[in-house]
Amino acid sequence: MQALLDPVFLARLQFAFTVAFHIVFPAFTIGLASYLAVLEGLWLLTKREVYIQVFRFWLKPFAVVFGMGVVSGIVMSYQFGTNWSAFSDKAGPIIGPLMGYEVLSAFFLEAGFLGVMLFGMNRVGKGLHFAATVMVALGTFLSAFWILSANSWMQTPAGYDIAPNGQYVPIDWWAVIFNPSFPYRLVHMVLAAYLTTALVVGAAGGWHLLKDQGNAGARVMFSMAMWMATIVAPVQIVAGDLHGLNTLEHQPAKIAAMEGHYETQRGAPLYLFGWPDDEAEETKFAIAVPKLGSLILTHDWEGEVKGLKEWPREERPPSTLVFWSFRVMVGLGFLMALLGLLSLIWRFTGGLYTTRWLHCAAIAMGPAGFVAVIAGWITTEVGRQPYTIYGLLRTVDSVSPIGLPGVATSLIAFIVVYFIVFGAGIFYLFRLLQKTPGGEEPAERKVPIRAAGITPAAGLMFERDDRLPGSEPAGAER
Repeated sequence: MQALLDPVFLARLQFAFTVAFHIVFPAFTIGLASYLAVLEGLWLLTKREVYIQVFRFWLKPFAVVFGMGVVSGIVMSYQFGTNWSAFSDKAGPIIGPLMGYEVLSAFFLEAGFLGVMLFGMNRVGKGLHFAATVMVALGTFLSAFWILSANSWMQTPAGYDIAPNGQYVPIDWWAVIFNPSFPYRLVHMVLAAYLTTALVVGAAGGWHLLKDQGNAGARVMFSMAMWMATIVAPVQIVAGDLHGLNTLEHQPAKIAAMEGHYETQRGAPLYLFGWPDDEAEETKFAIAVPKLGSLILTHDWEGEVKGLKEWPREERPPSTLVFWSFRVMVGLGFLMALLGLLSLIWRFTGGLYTTRWLHCAAIAMGPAGFVAVIAGWITTEVGRQPYTIYGLLRTVDSVSPIGLPGVATSLIAFIVVYFIVFGAGIFYLFRLLQKTPGGEEPAERKVPIRAAGITPAAGLMFERDDRLPGSEPAGAER
């Protein structure tokens, strides 16, 4: 309760609340924009109407999510001036241009072509419309590029100097943008966005397959989503491990908090579960695998892993929250990989579209990507504490001189307004996703479907219909 009377804590809580709402929308739009581009490309390549029907099914949800992402992002950016003016003053010469580049190169690209993408299908021609869809997808990626570059610089600052007035000023923009943690964080986040989108698409496809196993649009959605989970989830696990090794090099205190280690030791165990107690400086009720922690972090059974006692108490991140958020993220990542593996098995045994428990599992995993993204963000940002700019600027020195009543009032207002506005938007999204995908072929080509699937040779995004013999004339275009 004492923390609720601290303006710094409330300012952090307000920013955490708005970021947690905002981050799920870009994570979805990054993946969904690329998915829409793939669907339209397949339609142009194969001339199969089911692809453009699935494209239209997801186009309106994309527009809604994009709009909510823009609104929540604008609100969040204002807090740099209202609650974090000291941070903005000191880091403005670096963070300001990076965020400006995001607006000029990414947001303008997205906004400029979004209208053509949403309303230009019958006005500008197929080729130009596809180009607009690709530009929107590229814009979402560029947006992630610049935002992650700015955030990564706060994690691993490089290419800067300190001016006489105390500001951090750039001396090497290449080093600023491509700071030591940026490549790892960019890959990790983009893969997370693709997995998040795949799980939502898979959940929608599974939902409609439970109602109609012959729906061609639902089959396309479920098949493509499961391919993405099958291939990308294991890649994400590897990318996460590489990102962890980079964090060990540059932010070892964060790793110690993630692993729940207080003592520096060789042959450190891997704590699967436990309760880190920062006061007692030990992880209680620990379930550990001997020496596995050293193997994962140093690739050596006897490698040395630093514990939190290597740093003064005031320099340590809060271990309990970081420890558990990290395990939520990793646990969900392995569940995604398991879902992909099970779907692969049932794909080759012929039950991908008829196994109801698999569809139910996909529905249950639908929100998992969003939860994992938020858990990963908590691990990253809380693990950076007590710094806003790691090793340079502490959080208590970054906040605006605003009193408790002002911060508390604005926090309550944010909570009320966000739940009303974004709650209505999310409710509308669910209404859109409940509509049956118009995944049938045109009437002149409509035939009974015996089975559908994707083969490795057909590539990640190509779906194959095994139609009843004689249902198509010889040489008909598929």
